[in-house]
Amino acid sequence: MADLRGWDRERAKAWERDIELLLRERELNRRRGSGRVELPTHLTVSSLVTLASDPKALARQIRRPVPKKPAPLARRGTSFHRWLEGRWGQQRLMDEFELPGASDDFDEPDAHLDELRARFEESEWAGREPFDVEVPFETMIADRVVRGRMDAVFQISDDRYEVVDWKTGRRPDGKKAEAAASVQLAAYRLAWSHLAAVPLDRVSAAFHYVLLNETVRPVDLLDERGLVTLVESVPALR
Repeated sequence: MADLRGWDRERAKAWERDIELLLRERELNRRRGSGRVELPTHLTVSSLVTLASDPKALARQIRRPVPKKPAPLARRGTSFHRWLEGRWGQQRLMDEFELPGASDDFDEPDAHLDELRARFEESEWAGREPFDVEVPFETMIADRVVRGRMDAVFQISDDRYEVVDWKTGRRPDGKKAEAAASVQLAAYRLAWSHLAAVPLDRVSAAFHYVLLNETVRPVDLLDERGLVTLVESVPALR
């Protein structure tokens, strides 16, 4: 750093400090193994999905939370959801804790918002009116508060409902990934059961993959006991 001056020199020193701290943390983690973390008292539905698919990844996120800047394709998913709100004349402000489309992966980088709109207009849902859209919720699963937002709820009959999650990306690859993704619907289904005060078996749930024009209703969604078991699969720290 002898040739550096002023701000460049200070910035280089800061980099050195950061590198030293990261190396120390890595060495500490190696000595104590993977370590254990405790689930936060408040979780998002996305956290439950990650817990089902990759508990170690969730542990890393809890241990070192890193803010994620929405990618352009994720923002396109958000724009699609907002378009749907306007289409049905139901506008709501979106919380930033879980932007719709933020977890979607696109098969093609040139998938345009106009194409999503066109494909939706070809779907079975285009001619239906939702009971509610962009429904925020907080519900208890085990001893944890779980927060989320349901894309749309349709009333099937007087006491039957279906929660639908719009997916602007591709379907999960493999049965394990599909099972983990279905945890999202299980949580939504339970949350709507609580909100609407209806039995859980009167609520169904589905993913609609917009670009594919395909609606998927996973069988054997976790019930409340199954979701509690998932949360309790992480031992409490003593």
